[in-house]
Amino acid sequence: MKTAVKQEMMLEEAENVSLCSMFAGEDIFGIDTAQIREVLGKRDLERVPMAPAFVAGVVPYRGDVLTTVSFRALLGLPESAEAGCVLVLEDDDVRERFGLVVDSVGGVVTVNSRMLEVNPCTLESRCKWLFDGAYKMPSGLMVRLDPQKLRPTRLAESGMFRQGSSGDAA
Repeated sequence: MKTAVKQEMMLEEAENVSLCSMFAGEDIFGIDTAQIREVLGKRDLERVPMAPAFVAGVVPYRGDVLTTVSFRALLGLPESAEAGCVLVLEDDDVRERFGLVVDSVGGVVTVNSRMLEVNPCTLESRCKWLFDGAYKMPSGLMVRLDPQKLRPTRLAESGMFRQGSSGDAA
């Protein structure tokens, strides 16, 4: 009897996922903590001339230059007057490291992967592409992001995020 309970507890633990919570505007989002290499905190970014609107700029990182993606721009939100918080993400498949700029970072939240709800069919196509679904939390919905789809090269290839410097959709 004890073995069955232990196995069930181990299975349940294996289904748990740790997400780093982050904010853009009033909404809360989450990325699997295994995908985050480092949280740099609030940083002033160096703008890149002629870059797509989703490129927030570049920032020095461990002797290299890190391209950062503005999550607010991807969501179609106006640019914030305050410096954003930079998370360093790395796509292990293609060895591409990049930064994601969000308004702020919360804490680590543990959720059961079985509780992930699929995106509604009424969701805008750009958001369907970025979001993996949502978890119902006591404070509201936490939308799960797919870090691989946030890569600057992947965003450019998608063609869904072509925006002028004013942030208006083309």
